[in-house]
Amino acid sequence: MARIVLVGAGSITFAKNLLSDLLTFPELSESTIVLHDIDQARLDTAEAMARWMVAELGIGARIEAHAERRAALAGADYVINEIAVGGLEAVERDFAIPASYGIRQTIADTLGIGGIFRALRTIPVMVGIGEDLAELAPRSTLFTYTNPMSMIPWSVYAGTPFQNVVGVCHAARDTQSTLARMVGVPEEEISFLTAGVNHQGFVLRFERDGENLYDRLDELIAKDPELARRVRVEVYRAFGYFPTESSEHGCEYLPWFLPHEEEVERYRIPVGVYLDWLADGFEEYEGYKRSLEEGRGVPIQRGEELASLAIHSMETGTRRMIHGNVRNGGLISNLPPEATVEVPCHVDRAGVQPVRVGELPAQVAALNRTFLNVSELTVKAALEGRRDHVHQAALLDPNTAATLPVRRIRELVDDLIAAHGDLLPEGIRRG
Repeated sequence: MARIVLVGAGSITFAKNLLSDLLTFPELSESTIVLHDIDQARLDTAEAMARWMVAELGIGARIEAHAERRAALAGADYVINEIAVGGLEAVERDFAIPASYGIRQTIADTLGIGGIFRALRTIPVMVGIGEDLAELAPRSTLFTYTNPMSMIPWSVYAGTPFQNVVGVCHAARDTQSTLARMVGVPEEEISFLTAGVNHQGFVLRFERDGENLYDRLDELIAKDPELARRVRVEVYRAFGYFPTESSEHGCEYLPWFLPHEEEVERYRIPVGVYLDWLADGFEEYEGYKRSLEEGRGVPIQRGEELASLAIHSMETGTRRMIHGNVRNGGLISNLPPEATVEVPCHVDRAGVQPVRVGELPAQVAALNRTFLNVSELTVKAALEGRRDHVHQAALLDPNTAATLPVRRIRELVDDLIAAHGDLLPEGIRRG
């Protein structure tokens, strides 16, 4: 049976959701589930949770837990990555230091100055994972959830011999479901095509039996002034296609919202909301830990996580479609070939097979290229250890550039480098 490794298993809610899916597939119920985390206490909690689930379900899955990464990865068939390098303290720095310069952020994990620094401290670890997999499990598939999604797979296939990496994210799937509900049409009756860059994909086709359902959406927006107070609706009106990311998240990849107090109010943007989410997540972790210690366990609820669906398809041949973040290589012809793009992918025993989309509409591709400029420079900065590329990525970042002049951006970058210290590549620290 399959050997499935969860890297960053101490992210308990994510691990619970993945385990709930994997262990309730009858075809996967005899698999070996391997848990890895560098935080021993969280790893112990994850192991207790996995063993409780196996006993509760009465299945034959084997559970292993390893604090040492190479022991976990050896012989893997599938690896699911969900690491958060630096933890809460690093995220707090990503918010607090830019805020002292006047930069507003909401999530700070995908683009923006926070996304740049999350990538810079995550990429060295991902390169290590890629190198380990190339040696210890070269035929495995790496599914990664960790943001920034436009940069993490790129760093693995550009910086290591290991190439079989797929980024997975719920945004495209959830957006399609949201649009179906908005226009009152069953999702299974709609023909969708959604593609672009992760967290800045666009719904390119939205039809039922030849009817363009965007017409219905336009009617809804015209009748409801409150809809116009959403960032993603404003982006749709400006670019002609509905974006895949939520308003609170999508606003920080663009120059038109967060730098302006009146726009923050108009679009009801929750500045700093991610810190509240992290606090809620910590409370949830403590609740699960306490419940396990008291013998009450945790809820086992199927959630159809993309990685678990893909693994099931690859093991059983059940054909599915997911959205995957993969090397472009011409899948989207008017975006850079080396970039990570998000496209529909068929999955079965042959693995993850990306679909060629062709050209994006010119305005959508132009917006994606702005996003990818920052991604490319950040990846190069991490792989090559170049501080100048960090400065340049920040100078090109839309929200940062719209908020600060050149001199202050350079000062901000240097302050963040000093604050993150050993979490960053040595060449960047030395300058």
